[in-house]
Amino acid sequence: MFKKICLTALSAVSVFAMHSAEVNINNSDLELSARLDMGQFNENVEPETIFLGAKYLNADERHSDVRSIDNYQELNFLMQREVSPDFRLGFGAKLNHTEDFVSIPLGVEVVYKLPVTSSVPFYIGASLYAAPEVLSLDKADSFLEYRVTLEAEAIQNVFITAGYRHMDTNYERRDVEYNESLYFGLKFLF
Repeated sequence: MFKKICLTALSAVSVFAMHSAEVNINNSDLELSARLDMGQFNENVEPETIFLGAKYLNADERHSDVRSIDNYQELNFLMQREVSPDFRLGFGAKLNHTEDFVSIPLGVEVVYKLPVTSSVPFYIGASLYAAPEVLSLDKADSFLEYRVTLEAEAIQNVFITAGYRHMDTNYERRDVEYNESLYFGLKFLF
């Protein structure tokens, strides 16, 4: 009996779990990211609505227009809402950094569950973040990032991801395409 209660409780918790960890790779880039669902730490916050996260991108010169490229780090904040059972909309902010580039872009993220009749659910997502000159610090002039992803939930809370990422870290004296690449990876919810 105790075993059944524990398994039922564990299953119920996993339904509401939204912490995530993600690894994205291609032939030369490595991206690691994690997000914490603040609703799991604070009873006053609804689960799956407020997220704090971090990201690290070890990019390669092959997907950039500069010869020597610095690693990219970011802290992010996202407020998200379920508009319908198949559609989520979120607004967020980031603090990103390379060796001599710092900006605070604001943006929007959307996720839509495709109405596929197969046993594997598919999701399409997109995000757009931008920082004009007023939100760009150090030697930065502006920042623009957009992404498109396709995710398949292979097993419960484990997603196979394929995506496209474009990041411009524009400096005061020149425009730099920091990274433009296709990638694939794994995403875990817990």
